[in-house]
Amino acid sequence: SSLSPTETSSESLKVGAYILIGVGAVTMLMGFLGCVGAVNEVRCLLGLYITCLLLILLAQVAAGLLIYFQQDALKAEVSIVVRDLIRDYDPYDSDKKSIQDAWDYVQEQLTCCGWIGPQNWTENEILLNRSLTYYPCSCSNVSVDSQHKSGFCEYVPNNRTVSVADWPVYTKGCMKNVQSWLQDNLGIILGVCTGVAVIEVSLHYPCTL
Repeated sequence: SSLSPTETSSESLKVGAYILIGVGAVTMLMGFLGCVGAVNEVRCLLGLYITCLLLILLAQVAAGLLIYFQQDALKAEVSIVVRDLIRDYDPYDSDKKSIQDAWDYVQEQLTCCGWIGPQNWTENEILLNRSLTYYPCSCSNVSVDSQHKSGFCEYVPNNRTVSVADWPVYTKGCMKNVQSWLQDNLGIILGVCTGVAVIEVSLHYPCTL
């Protein structure tokens, strides 16, 4: 069976997911220690709580800076995930519906097709098995029923040979638009990470004094 994009992406994305899970677990433990320390007035627990709070602040700022200064690596990761998604795209697979619908939305809203271009869809096994007589509906540059903005639409050829150039789709790939969005929003993401961390410390620190 085919693997999902998250399974076929590089190890760094998996490590990032594990780090987020770990941070969530530490945050829950930290909240518990803070409550116990405040209720029972145990200074060592309150001290541990403050230390953990400061560590989380540093981790959030460091994560934001890492993302901001590793933009090229992030773009490469996104490229891997998207190309795997296109290759394994299957409208009949309910397990992948959410991420596939998200990519259909990107193609529809940005009026683009594929990553580099619509030729990326030739890597999709379903389209290859149908001799390219179908194309992704969300790529269509002609009027398509709103209920058919996902999955594949049929292309009726005038002859037996069909190529990507015959599809009624956008010829521009989504790569530049998606990367531009990341570029424009990484600064916002960094600011939000820093702001949330500072707010957490300012709200919780006085309560432990």
